Amino acid sequence: MRARAGDPPRTMPQKILAGRAADPQLRGDLVQVKVDQVVLSRAPTRALSEALAAGMKKTTVEVAVAYDGTCATDLASLAENERGAPHTVSSELPAYNVPIARPGIGFPGPVHLERFAAPARLALTDDPRLCTAGGVGMLSLVVSPTLLGQALATGSVWLRPPRSVQIHLSGRLRPFVCARDVALELLRRNLDEIVRRIETEHKAPVVLELAGPSARLLSVGERSVLCGIAARVGAAAALFVSDEKTEVFLRDQRRSKAHRALVPDPGAPCEEVISIDLGAVDPLLLDEQGAVRPVRDLVGQPVSQVVLGGDSGVTLRDMLAAALLLKSKRVPSRLDLLVAPPSRQVLEVLARAGALVDLVATGARILEPDRRLLTGELYPPAKAGTSLRTFDPEPKSPGTSPFVVASAETVAYAVATGTIGDPRSFKRPVRVTVPRALPTDDVLILRDKKGDQSASKKAPIAPTPVGWKTGASLDLVAGVPPRTSSLGAPVSTRADGPATQGQALVLSTLDEVRSATERAGELLSVRAVIAPFVPSAVVSMLASEGIAAFSADANAMEALSGQTSVSVPAQSQWADSVAVTTPKGRVDLGYLAVGSERAWLTAGTARTAPKTPAR
Repeated sequence: MRARAGDPPRTMPQKILAGRAADPQLRGDLVQVKVDQVVLSRAPTRALSEALAAGMKKTTVEVAVAYDGTCATDLASLAENERGAPHTVSSELPAYNVPIARPGIGFPGPVHLERFAAPARLALTDDPRLCTAGGVGMLSLVVSPTLLGQALATGSVWLRPPRSVQIHLSGRLRPFVCARDVALELLRRNLDEIVRRIETEHKAPVVLELAGPSARLLSVGERSVLCGIAARVGAAAALFVSDEKTEVFLRDQRRSKAHRALVPDPGAPCEEVISIDLGAVDPLLLDEQGAVRPVRDLVGQPVSQVVLGGDSGVTLRDMLAAALLLKSKRVPSRLDLLVAPPSRQVLEVLARAGALVDLVATGARILEPDRRLLTGELYPPAKAGTSLRTFDPEPKSPGTSPFVVASAETVAYAVATGTIGDPRSFKRPVRVTVPRALPTDDVLILRDKKGDQSASKKAPIAPTPVGWKTGASLDLVAGVPPRTSSLGAPVSTRADGPATQGQALVLSTLDEVRSATERAGELLSVRAVIAPFVPSAVVSMLASEGIAAFSADANAMEALSGQTSVSVPAQSQWADSVAVTTPKGRVDLGYLAVGSERAWLTAGTARTAPKTPAR
């Protein structure tokens, strides 16, 4: 995308949004932008109900797709489908021009990268793990089901214009060092603190822009691995340049027409620049406490479970390399090797290359790409042993067991020896040739059939909004309530006591904020979230669901500690700060919603009334 004469130099996110915004200068707290793609993964049926409430007949966005990630069905999941739970995939979606990616096609992130993601486009999704689409140069932003419904129905939404942090890549990766190690190196650079500082100063979401001379050396798959860290550091998205490497990737996927060049303008303003020398990166891992450490720190630690694959942290090249490193080896007696190919395309390539046979001969068990593998609900880590995995963990929540994250080659060394070790101990790196002829059959994409417009079930109904027009007395809950169902069914925590009108969650870490946001549809009684740092994108998501977001400094967090309830005044009394009352006195909180978000909070929803046809 080229800037027009007279336009100021722009960053990549600004270029994408300016070409779609009602105000190309992106002035104001929020701007209205046209949406190219809508990706439904976490709550497809809820998003459909919101779109229907906004008057959708058929969506007009360029690409809309819903991913059904429940591969291992049981009685509970069948019952959820029957009652149309929010996280299920309604069979009616194709009738509204929203294809369904059926179970078995793969995890949403890798599949979307292969089959739908396109450079210099704007995608909205309900799944933070879709930030990996930035590897192809597509800006993927996470919004609430309400805003997804608006995008499906009207083709546009209101968003906060973002700020940028540029990550400058130089050097060349050494043998046995993967893109996963570079992603962990970025986490070690305290990127989360930089994002938090910029967010606090500008009240705007942060997008990570990855560029530099070494960006052209990385494949699109490797780029997507680096983009996968965005959600973990509190950034709204991550975005790579779109260049000749991107064009080759799309050509191999038989989608060359989707290519558009995308680079930042020289002199484009960014808030911070971070330089990474790829040649100085060593094999790293993310330990069970969430700290990035060199692999050598845990050398010799026994491993009881290994999961190779998943939706992030591993490329097709990494899967082939791991299979070659493990060829003719056997899984140790006390170790389980689980292989979860990221997509059906990767599975087919592994099978054709003989790598799948090699992994099975090693002792691997091949898993289906079920969404519950990523959350730990299926094949959870054993509490007594160490689980080593290649994909990013979900935000920590009560009842989940942590695991160690490492590259595919570090994982291969653990399988070969039964302990954690430096993959450079293999001494001789393997030579991997990634085939250019890739299977691109979309047999598991269910599209609307001509003449098949009848709905099989009653259309889902959007929930009734609960706004903030009056004051409320709320129960204070420290942290995120635990799930009561091991199968991940929606859990209602609605408070029935007459003395309060809901709950306010007091969250101390970004992980807790992320977990609460992703489960907002389950925690039905939550009216407010209080935390030291709430990312701007999260504030907007919560406001569109009628949930207030407040910031609290160290003194306010201490004052709220141990309290059981809080009284919040009517919204008409809120300014940039809000004085709430606990049994022990007054506490001042920061009110984080801006512009139209405050109107959403009053109404309890960002849903707009459907347009009535003129008579």
